[in-house]
Amino acid sequence: MTTSLSNAYKDTNIHLNNIIPLDFGSILQLPESHVWTDDGDSGNDHRTCLARQPRAEPASPPVIDLRAPDAVGLVGDACRWWGVFQVTNHEVSQDLVEVVEAHARRLFELPTYQKLKALRAQNGVTGYGVARISPFFTKLMWHEGFTIMGSAMEHAKLLWPHHYEEFCDAMDKYQKKMKSLAYNILLVMLKALGVDEEDHEKLSSSFLYQSDGALQLNSYPSCPNPSRAIGLAPHTDSLLLTILHQNDTNGLQIMQEGVGWVPIRPTPGALVVNIGDLMHILSNATFHNMYHRVVPNEMSHRFTMAYFYGPPADSVLAPLPKLPGPPRFRAITVKEYIGLKNKHLEKALSIIQI
Repeated sequence: MTTSLSNAYKDTNIHLNNIIPLDFGSILQLPESHVWTDDGDSGNDHRTCLARQPRAEPASPPVIDLRAPDAVGLVGDACRWWGVFQVTNHEVSQDLVEVVEAHARRLFELPTYQKLKALRAQNGVTGYGVARISPFFTKLMWHEGFTIMGSAMEHAKLLWPHHYEEFCDAMDKYQKKMKSLAYNILLVMLKALGVDEEDHEKLSSSFLYQSDGALQLNSYPSCPNPSRAIGLAPHTDSLLLTILHQNDTNGLQIMQEGVGWVPIRPTPGALVVNIGDLMHILSNATFHNMYHRVVPNEMSHRFTMAYFYGPPADSVLAPLPKLPGPPRFRAITVKEYIGLKNKHLEKALSIIQI
């Protein structure tokens, strides 16, 4: 019996101030609680939140056709250099994506009092609230989210007591498609690392076939002063990989050393894939875990759907054998690593370095 990912987060209690989003519909100017600067608002990391952006348009991560004959090589190069790429021919229908985005819009357009009926518990993972990284920062984020692990029924019933089935069905279908896509992309990544059939079978029997995920619906309303606000503070994702749909509003940016914050602009029909900490560990730091943020927009409302894919909480991860160089990280369970991340955020990886 494996331990679910949701159980790995239950040891952490978050204060309600770091869970309850703003009532965005009543805000005319940016409140002081959400005004970010470069004098320490970025919490425990030296890379500041409102830091420089390139003057010229920088190079961008690639858009990769998953059916291309050289897809494995292209994915491997993107993981090593960028830690992020976009994919097409991913077999997730645009119709399904549009239906799920429409449901996300309908949810976030509910009155605040109604959304708060589905508020995430202080030691919980699912439901309505601000991103779980909020306690690490002195200022609050211009963001509201809704997290689903498995069935959305428990919280959807609180929002729409008599009309929740359509929402739940759409979320179920989308999670199944995302899980299948994440698994297939993971196989491509392993091939890019040179994992042979014998190693692949060992991994499959240990956790690959049992891996699962969480779906996060995100809303970043138009902001009265976006240059002084942050939609989602800089961080890396904790699990193996993340698959993101973003609507046609810019906002996602990645930190590239020596360049600054590089935008990941929406590409019609494409999905964004980024490397998380656990894949960074598994690849022995060969694959770059992407440090990223979201900036708000003055004119447009940004909606995204992020699927986080990772092994069961009791799985043990360590750098894959046969990779070049000595192991750079000690073996660790997923639950232990999530516990470290919940306490130390970006310093968690350094704690398990050898």
